[in-house]
Amino acid sequence: MENGARVLVVDDEDRIRRLIRMYLEREEYVVDEAEDGSKGVELALENDYDVILLDIMMPVKDGIEACKEIREQKTTPIIMLTAKGEEANRIQGFEVGTDDYIVKPFSPREVVLRVKALIRRSSATNFLKTDSTTKDMLEFPHLVIDNDAHRVLADGIEVGLTPKEYELLYFLAKAPDKVYDREQLLKEVWKYEFFGDLRTVDTHVKRLREKLNKVSKDAAKMIVTVWGVGYKFEVASE
Repeated sequence: MENGARVLVVDDEDRIRRLIRMYLEREEYVVDEAEDGSKGVELALENDYDVILLDIMMPVKDGIEACKEIREQKTTPIIMLTAKGEEANRIQGFEVGTDDYIVKPFSPREVVLRVKALIRRSSATNFLKTDSTTKDMLEFPHLVIDNDAHRVLADGIEVGLTPKEYELLYFLAKAPDKVYDREQLLKEVWKYEFFGDLRTVDTHVKRLREKLNKVSKDAAKMIVTVWGVGYKFEVASE
């Protein structure tokens, strides 16, 4: 199912773009390129990609700004490419909606594996499973999370979430009333332990609530802040 997936590579270094393209095309992916953030945003909004690889440091428009603009209209999975010493930029990248990051210099094989993993996580092809008795679905008043299809319905209306927003919601919803602190959420949802403040979690929770609130205020209220601790998923009694 992954063959033929479309990937956009946005990097100002021609050598890096060609290297990534070569390895992805070996996997039968369709690859487009952009040499700066402005062109990257243009292509990302004009086309439907399965994954976008986005360098942070670029001319015309950097990766952070490009990611922010893409996120205003698209939930396409985004992997940020960062240099070794850009810890603060990586954190900023998560805050504007990046799903994953790869540190330069990197192995092209690692890029392929990360792209494959994101495509698998965000793909809705599992929705076509015929054995409905094993369907992975969480159902609550005002909110349904269909994990086979990676779809979220709030009061019957589909909500467009990025893969990381979806994973955060699903993780919390799997254990209603269980309180998680920010460090736990970073470790379990992002799979990274990095230094810096914990605004990454707060930003994703805020964006998740805003998206749910546009469709259903009741669904948005299910993500509860536990002051001084972290967050939990709370099912309101009808």
